[in-house]
Amino acid sequence: MGKTYYALYEKIYNPLNIWWAYKGAAKGKRYTPAVAAFEYDLEKNLIGIEEELRRETYQLGGYHSFEIDKPKRRLVNAAPFRDRVVHHALMNVIEPLFERQFVFDSYANRKGKGTHAALHRATYFLRRYPYVMHLDVRQFFPSVDHEILISILSRTIGDEQAMKLAQKIIS
Repeated sequence: MGKTYYALYEKIYNPLNIWWAYKGAAKGKRYTPAVAAFEYDLEKNLIGIEEELRRETYQLGGYHSFEIDKPKRRLVNAAPFRDRVVHHALMNVIEPLFERQFVFDSYANRKGKGTHAALHRATYFLRRYPYVMHLDVRQFFPSVDHEILISILSRTIGDEQAMKLAQKIIS
């Protein structure tokens, strides 16, 4: 792959991107122990992530699992905060590549969409049509074939190093 594609991976470990990734990962979780511990030595942690990504030596930490009951009972696998920063760093760079491929009426975890926009759109459809079908794919991520997911992602990402990082996170 040529220099054009390599620039994509360079954007992931760019210091400014790492900073915004940290801000995104910390949003709404600012006063949790994991974020406080990370912020205790913030500069060292951010530079460490940048260096490890640049050298391609970044290793993911272990997930911890717990159950929640709201809105329904489900198992959550949570990544360590440091890994969440890396997830955000990757997403900051690849999300624009995928955004134009998404269905217009997909609202979860998308900039400019969200719960209120989804509610507004659902209300619009409810006033026009007599039937509604509520869908939810139960335990989607653990059940999706990760090899197929990686294959689909690689068609759009095109950068070998960025794909290695995505594959590390997915697997």
